[in-house]
Amino acid sequence: MAQTSQISRKQTDYISPARRTTMGVVFLVMALTIWLGFVISTTSEALTTFVLYPGGSDVIVADLVFASRPILNILAFLCAGLGAYQLAKGFGKWTNTILGVVAGLFIAAFLVWGSSGTSLNLAGLLKVAVVRAVPLTLGAFSGIFCERSGVFNIAIEGMMLTAAFCAALFGSLVNIWFGLFTAVLSGILLAYVLAVLSIKYKVNQIISGTVINIFATGITSFLSAKFLQRHSELNDSGRFTTWNIPGLSDIPFFGPVLFSHNMFIYAMFIFTAVLTVLFFYTRWGLRTRAVGEHPKAADTLGINVNRTRYISVLIGGAMAGFAGAYFVLGSVGRFDEVMTAGRGFVGLAAMIFGNWNPIGSLGAGMLFGFADSLASKLAILKVPIPNKFLEMAPYLVTMIVLAGVVGRGQPPAAGGQPYEKE
Repeated sequence: MAQTSQISRKQTDYISPARRTTMGVVFLVMALTIWLGFVISTTSEALTTFVLYPGGSDVIVADLVFASRPILNILAFLCAGLGAYQLAKGFGKWTNTILGVVAGLFIAAFLVWGSSGTSLNLAGLLKVAVVRAVPLTLGAFSGIFCERSGVFNIAIEGMMLTAAFCAALFGSLVNIWFGLFTAVLSGILLAYVLAVLSIKYKVNQIISGTVINIFATGITSFLSAKFLQRHSELNDSGRFTTWNIPGLSDIPFFGPVLFSHNMFIYAMFIFTAVLTVLFFYTRWGLRTRAVGEHPKAADTLGINVNRTRYISVLIGGAMAGFAGAYFVLGSVGRFDEVMTAGRGFVGLAAMIFGNWNPIGSLGAGMLFGFADSLASKLAILKVPIPNKFLEMAPYLVTMIVLAGVVGRGQPPAAGGQPYEKE
């Protein structure tokens, strides 16, 4: 057993020569881009100012002011050095980690260049990134529940949109907590439809998910135009208030960024820890993963495959409903047609990027949220890049990730395959 484990680990750690060379070239291209695109266009007298206080705390942090060009040269040199080492020897199993480091250095260089001669609220940028990561990460968690049990769920977008509508309507009619309850319930109901179609009737899971998305878009748009737009009192649910965690929210820089939010942000971090323990350290998690990897073997051991899949899909629907409620109860306090704007699909990308792991999905959600936040901030700074291109940034990052730049993920082996008991 130990020998098998060692062989498996070596296969996982192996990086092909072609990939090693490709990554080295990518690192060098990033370094060259910094030199040719950022350094040359920056004057030697230019200063960059990073504001380290987003608000929401009594602890004021002084701005960080520095010369732009020397920092850009240092960042380019670091990228070039890592690229040269990657070509010469390679980082082995750490290649993806170094890719993340180089990407971080490139983003830092981009921020220094974009804010040279002016100022950028760095703390505000990161705080918005955390907020915008919420629906993406929660959507990824929904996908993990479903796909770990072997059911593809591309209906997360429709579940989130329906939940947002219910949160606005019933939150306005009753109260904000009832709006949250109905949002979660709507996600469960749509998940039940998906489960029946996919598990009982063995309908193609991509088709059944697409049908739910189309239905959700149509019904919410119709009801919104029919009732919510005509009666404003039905579309005024309010939002959950911001809660500053005592002590932690007063930490300079990090306090307002991480510990001054509403309940949805804190729930995202709590769910990350709970799901990690649930999937990888409990009997239920082991059985769920077994059903998604090898349902026949799980059935042989006495696990009810279809019941396990039903339960997982319903929990995934509840998570999608909670994510959808965020758009109304945690963000704007009202419903707008198609307000999810593809975030459910980006959540699926975060799930794949995170390798069907809660912690990895949180990191991916943060990355996509940062790209979204960065696009809006740089538009304000009037960076010489078309605004439409900046708006495309989160989706471009998604496409790059799905193209396999960080390596191929390992989805559950039985994903999307209906199970028939023999």
